[in-house]
Amino acid sequence: MIIDSHMYCFEPLDEPGGHASGQERLRWAQRGHGQHHQPAWRVRDRAPAPSHVISPPDPSRPEALPDVNFRVDHDCGRVVWTIDGEDYTKQFLPPGLNHTRFTAHGAIAEMDYAGVDLALLHTDPMLGRDSAFLGRCVQQYPDRLRSMAPVDEWRIPDETEAVIEELATAINVHGLHAIKFIPPLVSPAHTEPWDDGPYRPFWQFATSLDVPVFFTLGTGPRELMIEASEAEHREGYLAEQKTLMRWMERYPDTACSLTHGFPWRLYVEGERLTVPDAIWEPFQNPNCNMEVSFPVRIGDLFDYPYRQVWFVLEQMIEHIGADHLLWGTDMPFQNRFCTYRQSRQWIEQYCEFLTPQDLTWLMGATAGRILGIKSRSSNADRSP
Repeated sequence: MIIDSHMYCFEPLDEPGGHASGQERLRWAQRGHGQHHQPAWRVRDRAPAPSHVISPPDPSRPEALPDVNFRVDHDCGRVVWTIDGEDYTKQFLPPGLNHTRFTAHGAIAEMDYAGVDLALLHTDPMLGRDSAFLGRCVQQYPDRLRSMAPVDEWRIPDETEAVIEELATAINVHGLHAIKFIPPLVSPAHTEPWDDGPYRPFWQFATSLDVPVFFTLGTGPRELMIEASEAEHREGYLAEQKTLMRWMERYPDTACSLTHGFPWRLYVEGERLTVPDAIWEPFQNPNCNMEVSFPVRIGDLFDYPYRQVWFVLEQMIEHIGADHLLWGTDMPFQNRFCTYRQSRQWIEQYCEFLTPQDLTWLMGATAGRILGIKSRSSNADRSP
């Protein structure tokens, strides 16, 4: 059974998507596009252009953005902004998305062609916070889709009960299957680590729901790290891992997984990836799992079939174990760099050090274990 542990479905970026208004959601999209590493260009002649100028670093204040008429170009399926009379854009979204949306039907079409049995939908402020919408996606394809519940991390200290109620509705009413938590989005007004203090009541409730938690770790408080050096970012990531390890000790009955893998761009050295020995420490806890997702993060640096990452995947097998690794793609975003079929093929057809049992775990069995999905035979249990 082939399971993609990282996919999105979302409505057009100028629709509310669980936010108070479409304009509020666009502010999150502006912030996200401004901080993303994909290159920007001037629409008139495709001349390279900076994009960080459209987004300040404070994740708790998406309203504090420069007025650049940030908007959706529905015809081209991308966003556009205007500075000094010139229009600019970037391809954070992959080209070809109709109206900047990715529907459940589109997801299934991609999955069918690539031979993927089931996918886990993720959530993000830019892509929507609407648990009801995600629930409807699952209801459309109940045998093919599962979904995470969104959490407004920045609201937890001051609106604890409201966030808890929203999470309860997402899991118990809309039938979602996991929790997504993004530490870089916690409020910079609260300096306590996100595993305790004002976050403890939230975590006590969240872990009582008996669903896994998926963490997207950063390198520290975003507004403090924006001007940090690469060395400081690497130190910040290891510090975030320490917080995760305390969290796992406090909640030993809850499985968790790290989305995307490590912050791979921090560990690019020439033509390979090099990670420090300390980075493997969280996986001494058997509840810790990790996503294998390289193309979406470094597909602009290395080409298919990503030979430069084979060595570090071998290390992941050694230090984490295939039974704690789960394949994920970040669909549809990984289509910026390779096809959905290729996101399987580079692992299944080129990484000859992987045993058949390794592939069984990595390509579906680990995700199935975490999500409580019973495996079934399928025509997809082959290379596409």
